[in-house]
Amino acid sequence: MASEEIWGYRTDSGYETGTDLIGFKVEATDGSIGKVDEHTDEAGAGYLVVDTGVWIFGKHVLLPASVIRRVDRDDETVYVDRTKDQIKDAPEFERAKEPRDPGYLEQFGRYYGMPHM
Repeated sequence: MASEEIWGYRTDSGYETGTDLIGFKVEATDGSIGKVDEHTDEAGAGYLVVDTGVWIFGKHVLLPASVIRRVDRDDETVYVDRTKDQIKDAPEFERAKEPRDPGYLEQFGRYYGMPHM
């Protein structure tokens, strides 16, 4: 998968540019992982930051836009195509770092660019 594709929203996900996803619940393939804390739909740099709350105490995770399977605006839920363990094992999102920095995003791209389990 090319880097740009990792950071782009799937055309069949139901996501529409400009939709505010902050506060939406996030569901992995095997259960809830938290709520959207922030997101961007910048071309080639789309991602969600998920506040995992009590599931992984105090951790925020960054999910590239391409892992979003479906957005249900009525239920305010984002469904992703990764398991809870895959998300838990992802590199930790650090607010102090600039998410749009290509070097910082590269570690997430390498992790999420892995073939689906």
